[in-house]
Amino acid sequence: MKNKVFRILVGSFILISLLLSVYVNQNWLWFTAFIGVNLIQSGFTKWCLLETILSKIGLKD
Repeated sequence: MKNKVFRILVGSFILISLLLSVYVNQNWLWFTAFIGVNLIQSGFTKWCLLETILSKIGLKD
């Protein structure tokens, strides 16, 4: 369940930041880049802040 929620949230963050960059300001692309870097970092370290937050609010694997 946590994996499903994680994927939905990350995908939503990316789409929202892309829409904001088109309609508001191109600097929102930095948020998209941050998400990408965080995903790469979590692939190497096996740790992601969003997963920790989802665990603390009670979401099970």
